[in-house]
Amino acid sequence: MTSELFSMLSLRSGQVLGNRIAKAAMEENLADEGQLPGRRLLELYRRWAAGGTGLLITGNVMVHAEALTGPAGVVLDEAAPLKPFAEWAEAGKSGGGTIWMQINHPGRQVQSGMPGVVWGPSAVGIDLGRHSSRFGRPVAMTPEQIDATVTRFAVTARRAEEAGFDGVEIHAAHGYLLSQFLSPLVNKRTDQWGGSLENRARLLLDIVRAVRAAVSPSFGVGVKLNSADFQRGGFDADDARQVIEMLAPLGVDLVEVSGGSYESPAMTGRPADERTQAREAYFLDLAKELARTSPVPLMLTGGITRRETAEKVLAEGVALVGIGTALAVTPDLPARWRHGREADRRMRPVSWSDKALASAASMAQVRHQMRRIAHGQAPRPGTHPARALLCEQGRQRRALRSYRTWLASSWHTGTTASRAA
Repeated sequence: MTSELFSMLSLRSGQVLGNRIAKAAMEENLADEGQLPGRRLLELYRRWAAGGTGLLITGNVMVHAEALTGPAGVVLDEAAPLKPFAEWAEAGKSGGGTIWMQINHPGRQVQSGMPGVVWGPSAVGIDLGRHSSRFGRPVAMTPEQIDATVTRFAVTARRAEEAGFDGVEIHAAHGYLLSQFLSPLVNKRTDQWGGSLENRARLLLDIVRAVRAAVSPSFGVGVKLNSADFQRGGFDADDARQVIEMLAPLGVDLVEVSGGSYESPAMTGRPADERTQAREAYFLDLAKELARTSPVPLMLTGGITRRETAEKVLAEGVALVGIGTALAVTPDLPARWRHGREADRRMRPVSWSDKALASAASMAQVRHQMRRIAHGQAPRPGTHPARALLCEQGRQRRALRSYRTWLASSWHTGTTASRAA
């Protein structure tokens, strides 16, 4: 068995990761009052920090207070107090590893009924058949709103560094805003942000430039990118290869390769076009093709649960192995691998024929395990997916009331007066 999995990885920024295992971002939905990290997130990340990963990447932190993927999301903007984020960073580094904050804008992937804005490159809604009403109807962004979004990403990155995080990962995958701009199925613009791949990538590249200019040279900057959207006519592997080449000169340390969106949830192993049905390392075939020519180290995420699979990923030229769901079930999995052990349990599979509902239930199961860890309890991967989904829906309703109150209060005090720009 090769020991490469536990070798160090030096990044362009000068950061050195202790091993080749990363906790991939998973949306925790654990924000406390004021959309801030609190006791639950600190406990969760202390557990993961003690588990042996070289790099922890947080769940997506929102750059725009009026645009959240869900009502329990964390927001870091110009108005947010830094102390809770400094405590989060400290918890994530308590085991001696490195922690990056994933930063994101949902674009059109905003739940219906949420206050705030639903933006996209174009006014193209999410098509989930009978589940389409779960999401708001987007409006096409103006040039001013696009420019303001670039600034928001840079502000969040700068404040993440001030709080003590070691880097940020810019989320340009899974159908969120930057992924929407990259997709020819969603981006129907005819101006400088639409049409050719160079134009569709403009927003992402401008954000990377702005972030890199806002932080110190030793601060890590990564990008999460779809290897493919897994939709006919969408963003594909050749597009991904070209975007990686565009990112290389901009000071990017790492590109994480994933895939899919709510319309084609390949990230949960259930793409719309059935091109990836592997039980582990869903996107390995695409990633190893990208790794052959990539000028930037790649990280692969998607269904990895065993050391054997992780070693196989590294053998194909990928620099870093990203683990998500497996760490929600077994927080100390990297330490187990180091000592020749595997996980005792795995998540209960969701085999429902309705892919959109199955994807939602799968994500609810994962968040159920994270909540248990955050409360000092052992994961319970045998929880029925229907039960997890129903419980999450109840929590979402309560969180929505809290978010509405907070957002309205923020507007009344004038702290978000410039946020809608």
